[in-house]
Amino acid sequence: MSDLRIDVEGPVATLTVDRPAKRNAMTRAMWAAVPGLLAQVVDDVRVLLVTGAGPSFCAGADIGELLGGDDPADPMAGLRADNLAAQAALRAFPHPTLAVVRGHCIGGGVELAASCDLRLADETAVLGVTPARIGVVYPPAPTRALVDLVGPATAKWLLFSGELLDAATALRVGLVDEVHPADRLGARAQEFAAVLAGRSALTQRATKEIVTALTEGRDAEPVAARRFRETIASGELAEGVAAFAERRPPRFPSAGISPA
Repeated sequence: MSDLRIDVEGPVATLTVDRPAKRNAMTRAMWAAVPGLLAQVVDDVRVLLVTGAGPSFCAGADIGELLGGDDPADPMAGLRADNLAAQAALRAFPHPTLAVVRGHCIGGGVELAASCDLRLADETAVLGVTPARIGVVYPPAPTRALVDLVGPATAKWLLFSGELLDAATALRVGLVDEVHPADRLGARAQEFAAVLAGRSALTQRATKEIVTALTEGRDAEPVAARRFRETIASGELAEGVAAFAERRPPRFPSAGISPA
C-alpha cells in the first residue's frame, strides 16, 4: 500500500511509514498490512529497519479512526486488534529489528519503536505515550513492552501524564538506545545494520528467544539448548571459530533460521 512500504537492499529490509502529510499517523489499514509485509521479506533478509518518511517517525494512530468501529460498546475493537497484531508481528520477526526515529514518535509510534529490538534516534526526536490525554486504556502488551524498556515507575509517569520526552531524556530513561545528530542517523543505522547482518543469525534468534523467556519469567534453558545444537548442526559454530582463528570475517551459512 502507498502509505506503508517495505524495501529490500541486500540483507537489510526497511519498513517505511510513508504518510508525511499526517506525520505518518497509522490508519487501521496500515496496522493491518504490517504482518503481511514482514512475511514477504522474512526469509530473504537478516535485519529490519523501521522508519518514517519525512521529518517524523510516526505521530501515532490516526485519531479520526479511533471511534469508527461497528460496535458502539467498543468502537475501537477492530483497530485495537490490528494494532496489536502489528506489534506482535514486529516482536516475532526472527532477525534484529531497529527503529530509526526522527521527529514525532508519539502513541502508536512508540508502540512501533518499542516492538523493535533496538531504537536509534536523532536529536529532533520527541517521544511520548498519550492515552491519558484522550481516555484510552493502554493494552497489556504495549504496556509490558514499555515497562521492559524504562521500568515500572517511568512507564507510569509516561502513561499517567502523556508528557513528551526529548531525545536526550528518552536516552537517559532507556526509551531509546542511541542518539545521533540528524545528519548522521541514517548512516549510523545502515552501518549498524551491516554489522548485524554479518553476525550469526542463530545466535541472534537465540538471544531474542532467551531474553523474551527471561523477561516473561519462563525457563530459558530449553531454548538455549535447542539453539546451541543448531549452531553445531548448521556449521555456524565451526565457521565462527575458524574465522576467529584465521583472523577473517565469518561467512555464516544460514541466511534464514528455523522458526521453532
